[in-house]
Amino acid sequence: MKLFGLEITRETRASPEDPRVPVSAANFLQFFGQSAGNMPAVTIDSALTVPAVNAAVSFLSGTLANLPLHSYRSTGADSQRITGGLQILLNEAPNPEWSSFGWRKYFWQQVFTGGRGLSWIERSAPGVVANIWPMDPARTIIKRQGLMKVYQFDGSKEYPAADVIDVPFMLKPDGLRSYSPILNGAKTISLALAMSDYASGFFAGGGVPPLALSGPIPAGPDAMKRANADIKRAIEAARSNGDAYMPIPSGYDLKAVGFDPAKGQMTEAMRFLVEEIARLYNLPPVFLQDLTRGTFSNTEQQDLHLTKHLVAQWAKALEDELNLKLFGQKRNARFVEHNLDGLQRGDFKSRMDGMAQAVQSGLLTPNEGRALDNRPAQDGGDKLFIQGATVPLAGQQNGGATNVP
Repeated sequence: MKLFGLEITRETRASPEDPRVPVSAANFLQFFGQSAGNMPAVTIDSALTVPAVNAAVSFLSGTLANLPLHSYRSTGADSQRITGGLQILLNEAPNPEWSSFGWRKYFWQQVFTGGRGLSWIERSAPGVVANIWPMDPARTIIKRQGLMKVYQFDGSKEYPAADVIDVPFMLKPDGLRSYSPILNGAKTISLALAMSDYASGFFAGGGVPPLALSGPIPAGPDAMKRANADIKRAIEAARSNGDAYMPIPSGYDLKAVGFDPAKGQMTEAMRFLVEEIARLYNLPPVFLQDLTRGTFSNTEQQDLHLTKHLVAQWAKALEDELNLKLFGQKRNARFVEHNLDGLQRGDFKSRMDGMAQAVQSGLLTPNEGRALDNRPAQDGGDKLFIQGATVPLAGQQNGGATNVP
């Protein structure tokens, strides 16, 4: 058709979408420099940059590694602690390169990050443990040969399951692979990373959010670029000079793009993410330094929850694995066990009160109580004692005599 003497070609489309990038395309937002899935990728290394995740992994691994781990031999009705040999490997140094604390902390770090802790048992002879060596789960492939489980380390050496200490965070249905707490909570951790990135970028920019310039649009792409550069220079100059204002061309207006962190409840959201990350590990929030709702009474109860329902179950998982792999199905009355009383080492008063009650009620001898704190034995301290004022109820009628019928 002609309009004012000019030939005009009418454009026809099947839809109002841009023919280059349809609205229905997965990368539609990328046409405008945005992405529909631009949340930060979650890896173990990136997840550990989130303070709550780092605190959870460090706290749990350090707490479990700090527990005393002893080996015992059952002698009839009693159990006697083994000294030397295996006890040195478990509680002092599993090999010439690692301390017991360092080995066990590394072991638990792998459980609470990648989802699995592995260690190889080196034997000098059948039934004789020479060393225990940590294994990198990322370099280990777990498979089955027939019905037996085999661990292929570094693509070459294969170890039978009987020689590998294996504690998974949570097993998958095939019984070989394991779930990772970090990958299970990837969306929560990704949100924490995105909020941290936004906050750091916001304050690094002097608290100035992204701005949009509204007004007459300059003609041509070059003019638009110059206008953007002028506004950018003006903002940076005002920020560097500490000016409270900045000049803009007449007829134009600057408007903030995005949301106000206060209106978006950013602080509350980040605090909620700490609670979500604590749920990933079944960890009371107070141990991630979240005392928002902490009181004296509920904080004490959370401490009991930590010992009874979290530390105890992971300690039991390692104990059973060590007992099976070190001694086999027929253990010959030998076993290893954590001493959960080690969690009370920092509470001197409660620990002393508990020992005093145990000695006075005949549950511990004085020397057994002293041994728990690595104190030397004393003469006469190997006998059980009980309070002399404790007599049968009927004995009160006869001046405390205990032979009253």
